Amino acid sequence: MNGWKKTSVGPETSIKETIAVIDKSTLQIALVVDPNDKLLGTVTDGDIRRGILKGIDLDEPVKRIFYVSPLTASIDDDPKTMHRIMKEQLINQLPIVDHDGRVVELVFLRDILKEKKIDNPVILMAGGLGTRLRPLTEDCPKPLLKVGGTPLLETILEGFINKGFHTFYISVNYKSEMIEEYFGDGSKWGVRIEYLRETQRLGTAGSIKLLPEKPSLPFFVMNGDLLTKVDFNQLLEFHINNNKLSNAMATMCVREYNMQIPYGVIRQEGNKLVKLDEKPVQRFFVNGGIYVFEPDMIDLIPDDKYFDMTHLFDTMMEKNHKTVVFQIREYWMDIGHKRDFETADGEYGEIFWG
Repeated sequence: MNGWKKTSVGPETSIKETIAVIDKSTLQIALVVDPNDKLLGTVTDGDIRRGILKGIDLDEPVKRIFYVSPLTASIDDDPKTMHRIMKEQLINQLPIVDHDGRVVELVFLRDILKEKKIDNPVILMAGGLGTRLRPLTEDCPKPLLKVGGTPLLETILEGFINKGFHTFYISVNYKSEMIEEYFGDGSKWGVRIEYLRETQRLGTAGSIKLLPEKPSLPFFVMNGDLLTKVDFNQLLEFHINNNKLSNAMATMCVREYNMQIPYGVIRQEGNKLVKLDEKPVQRFFVNGGIYVFEPDMIDLIPDDKYFDMTHLFDTMMEKNHKTVVFQIREYWMDIGHKRDFETADGEYGEIFWG
């Protein structure tokens, strides 16, 4: 009940000390309270970052930057109400206060969702070299690059955890020891994490064959350099329904991509001008790097051989296995280049913290 106290600071506590409290608690939040535990506000990495951008010194008191109107729940609220508040407001932590505004508990979305565990495994691909992001990736693997103050892969992991998933495999290669040291066995998040260790480059699909055993349920595969708000539960339901209706064996998430041609495009018949479109927009659907597979698809992946997702889907279609597409309409960003990284870093607070 009093576990929240390790996140508490007073309004005169320095910003630097508050950062230390957030880091030590690993709960990504600090509660600012008065001597009677009355909630005055909250502090997250986003508040700290915005304060720094305004030129506020880290030695100044945290009251300069804390959020004074945080969302709270009452001790009279049930878990269903708390879940609704956090889901609607896209937050992972919610202070619980008594009738006098004193903090009595800090609840987490992952704890509320524990009763809704989803057993489908999730494979996160985190073995890439991140060549296009150098020099950022010279000393840090791309999945550990911090966007909005949080490593990319951690944001992905928590996105699944918040939907009830608890069994994860992380495919690693480049600087794998850093990724394994950070995530460990998953106990920090209350989930299980195992590692698929590549001893050679296996491509974007080859490492799936390193699973210790074939899953008994449809499983997710997701690139470890994506930021998205896609609803994983809805995606899984879509895949299961299509499997039941038409024996679909794989679902690929796709994203609409628009490209404007910077010239007037003409259509002609012989030497006769028929039509002129000024700077038309071409619309395509591109691979979104998120997939759901039926377990038997693993049999199509060769052992110890470089094998990309493109090869896997080509093989499925050649063998007449039905594959379907799920259009991502939510936020989606592939952190492939430095400009993507900078854009995502700037958007993170608005997208993931509301």
